[in-house]
Amino acid sequence: MRPVAQLLHNKFVVVLGSSVQRAVYKDLVLILQRDAYLSLSQLKSKGEFSFEQDCLVEGGQLGQMNNGTAYREVRQYRTDHHLIRFYFVTRVFSRYMDSILADFEQGIKPDLVIVNSCLWDISRYSREWALEYKESLNKFFLKLKTILPEESLVVWNMTMPLGKKILGGFLVPEIEHMGPSLRFDVIEANYFGATLANKFGFDVLDLHFQFRFSLQHRMKDGVHWNAVAHRKITCLLLEHVAQAWGVELPKLDQINAENRPPLPENRSWQTDTSSAPARYPGPYRNQRCFYPPVMPAIHYNYGPVWMQGQRMVNGFRSQFCHGYLPPHMTAGYHHNFERETFYRGANNSAAAPYRPVNNLVMKQKHRYPCTRERLHPYRY
Repeated sequence: MRPVAQLLHNKFVVVLGSSVQRAVYKDLVLILQRDAYLSLSQLKSKGEFSFEQDCLVEGGQLGQMNNGTAYREVRQYRTDHHLIRFYFVTRVFSRYMDSILADFEQGIKPDLVIVNSCLWDISRYSREWALEYKESLNKFFLKLKTILPEESLVVWNMTMPLGKKILGGFLVPEIEHMGPSLRFDVIEANYFGATLANKFGFDVLDLHFQFRFSLQHRMKDGVHWNAVAHRKITCLLLEHVAQAWGVELPKLDQINAENRPPLPENRSWQTDTSSAPARYPGPYRNQRCFYPPVMPAIHYNYGPVWMQGQRMVNGFRSQFCHGYLPPHMTAGYHHNFERETFYRGANNSAAAPYRPVNNLVMKQKHRYPCTRERLHPYRY
């Protein structure tokens, strides 16, 4: 598509990650050339010598094809005005990742880095993965912050929802027992990655949130996604990049106007990539999703937080009552559902309030003491 080519004109884009990120790279390469979706064979294939006029630089079929942690694959798509490179990584920070970052330090600096590394980190290296994963994330973000110039844009893609049952080559027999719990571990790992990315000033794109109701586009293996989902990922990334670089995306009626009928004024190129009805009243109200599709990292933990009761009642007021609520649905009615707030840092009243997701309490609910008799009522 022409707007994509203009947005990434003379830009060096790097995609880091595993197989899902490889499909992100492939869809980006494809959309730069023509308006089409990835085929099923293109999504499933790996390590091929060429994909849509790109080239295999290292690993893949040039080396040994396997499903192990030592597998390597480096791809590159290059034209006169575009350079997109993909590195297959199985760990967010390792000797191999350090060598990749050394290439950036000694060579040309990427203008855009799209990165995710989670599923392999939390399953292939250690059962007690949490502490090691956080340390690796911290090392990676610190090194990235040191090497890249300030104008480089780094987008951390949060891992997408996993299925209850995971199949395929990723889940080797040695870790089959971890399959049922991986979808929960990913949620915790997403929190670590997004929080640390925010700490270092990088952007966060919450793909887990964006696709929580789009599970029909997930493959049967429970890990990978189809071409429609990857096209939406591409559009979300491009929207994020355009807003970060201050580029105004064209409207749909400006793209292929000879082939498409004109659209109403409130329709834009961004809205055509979303599927949910418009409910957000803020500056992104023309985009059909509950939250803005681009969530800057700085708002991930420290931004304004809606109380659950406020969201429920205000949504009821705006959609059904037209600003009026009956007496039993006043502000005090949902006060009991507010999240308790506390502040980061001791004795710091100026700190931003933080309301954890799992801290939802019923203030008027009587809590009984936890005794041995209550834990084992039939033993005493």
